[in-house]
Amino acid sequence: MPSDPVRFLLVDDLDDNLNALEGLLEREGLDLHRAQSGTEALEKMLSHRYALALLDVQMPGMDGYELAELMRGSERTRKVPIIFLTAADFDERRVFRGYEAGAVDYITKPIDPMILKSKAQVFFELGVQAQELAEQRDRMTRVSRDLAGALARVKAHRDNSPLGVVELDNALVVRDWTPAAERMFGRPASALEGRCVEQSGWLMPGGAEALRAFVDEAAAGPVRKALMLSARHAGGHVLDCECYVSVIPAQAGAEQSVTLQLHDVTERRRAEETRSTLVGELNHRVKNTLANVQAIARQTLRQTPEPAAFAKTFGGRLQSLAGAHAILSAESWSSADLRQLIVEQFHQRGLSEGLSMAGPAVRLPPDSALRLALSLHELGTNAVKYGALSVPQGRVAIRWEVEGDAVRLTWAETGGPAVEPPAHTGFGLTLIAGGPGGGDEGAQADWRPDGVVWTIRLSLAMRKASDTGRPFTEVATKETPRTQEAGAGSPDLRGARVLIVEDEPIIALDVATEIEDAGGEVVGIARTVPNAMTMIRQTEPDAVVLDGNLGGQRVDEIARELLAKSIRFCFASGYGREHLPANMEFIDKVDKPFNQGDISGALARLLAKPVLARTDVA
Repeated sequence: MPSDPVRFLLVDDLDDNLNALEGLLEREGLDLHRAQSGTEALEKMLSHRYALALLDVQMPGMDGYELAELMRGSERTRKVPIIFLTAADFDERRVFRGYEAGAVDYITKPIDPMILKSKAQVFFELGVQAQELAEQRDRMTRVSRDLAGALARVKAHRDNSPLGVVELDNALVVRDWTPAAERMFGRPASALEGRCVEQSGWLMPGGAEALRAFVDEAAAGPVRKALMLSARHAGGHVLDCECYVSVIPAQAGAEQSVTLQLHDVTERRRAEETRSTLVGELNHRVKNTLANVQAIARQTLRQTPEPAAFAKTFGGRLQSLAGAHAILSAESWSSADLRQLIVEQFHQRGLSEGLSMAGPAVRLPPDSALRLALSLHELGTNAVKYGALSVPQGRVAIRWEVEGDAVRLTWAETGGPAVEPPAHTGFGLTLIAGGPGGGDEGAQADWRPDGVVWTIRLSLAMRKASDTGRPFTEVATKETPRTQEAGAGSPDLRGARVLIVEDEPIIALDVATEIEDAGGEVVGIARTVPNAMTMIRQTEPDAVVLDGNLGGQRVDEIARELLAKSIRFCFASGYGREHLPANMEFIDKVDKPFNQGDISGALARLLAKPVLARTDVA
């Protein structure tokens, strides 16, 4: 039953007739209204809707026919069914006038209760159905309005979402390309809608096949993971996207629908790669620093047998490194001011009075700054012990000028004792000669009688990683005559010719010392990729100790050359495997800082193994 009652309007000028009608028609769900004139009936019709009007034909003032005609003239009452009640003669003229006025039936007085009830029943049921239909219509109207509002909200959220939403059919043809997708990929909907993603050029090669396989998996059941897709922006660059797939199965009259929600994670992945690189670089820097400190300690100890002298010499060298580190840390490890670096090295030792400087403003990259700090410490130490600063009148002039991507610095001593070239090259001179340049030139000394002049070239290029190398595979090849088994005690490298590829001169010197102590021959020390490639071809070593990075350059090219020439090698690096040449886990790696015997032991094991080579060398 409808929530509202069905209403009938009973119109008669006599109360007795109205009472009789009410008594005959009264029932549950029926609301009977009374009116004793045409005017009163019209007023009630303005307030209520009626399923049936029972009109007495003969009423004073406005009779039933006139009332019916007025009802038919109003939009609100035109469709109300009318049954005339009449006691007059039932002639054709009156019947015609009644039907012409809009009546659906006549009932003559005296009224037969059965006839009245049966006819009223029909209109009551019609009224009930009309009420139910009206309520259904109202409900559908509300549902439709709510649905339209929900769809409008969904569309607004979808179009303004940071997620690009793309709808596909079962054949992966684009059916809807939202404004969010237009913004994300720079491609208008007109260029994609109606086209299959495989031919659209939107996804990178292999992306359509991966998407189809993922859709098939999602159609079989819920998938709680994202598909990683690479898509091409209209500008040509590639976007990395997390793709969440929703599959709506085929239903009656509708085929399967696939909705993609795409999240651009390009910047996030770049940030993750940058973070990984920074962590690797930090790890490398810390380990390299420790390896430098370790090498300084070992080399200082080798040439300074007295504990007191060792403590003083080693402490001074550490202080020079610490001063450079402090300057770099204040600049977020980006660069160091050359003038500030010089002042720091000499101020802490009280040597500023005998020092003069001249040169333009120059900022050194971290690796050049650290190497120069050690070289300046050794230059100052030698000047105080044997050179110009050993006497009051002695002076040191430091001059520098920029030459392309490098700085040429000169250290000129005057006013000191007469100078002769040293008969023995100690660790300090080795640091000066090999340390600051950052390339293969090192530093040159001019031993003039009136004072030594050092010329040092400093690289201004920042360290920058190169591209990843090609993959490698492992194969066994012939043994070389110099292959030896490692002994039970100290490693025995007698007869082995070893090339060291290392850009840190102190570490390279320490590695060379260990190899020579084990009986091996160091055929050269290379500090750059080009120099290493040349020395590999010229020296034909039995084994190579290869740093994982040379001045910011990757060593993939060197590793390929060594494998192509069937030369044994091991990595010696502070980097993790992920920053070394790809797919080369089979190559031994010695981690910085090294323990005494790590390098010589690794070389002994290496020389006892089959040679590793690439199978696809041209």
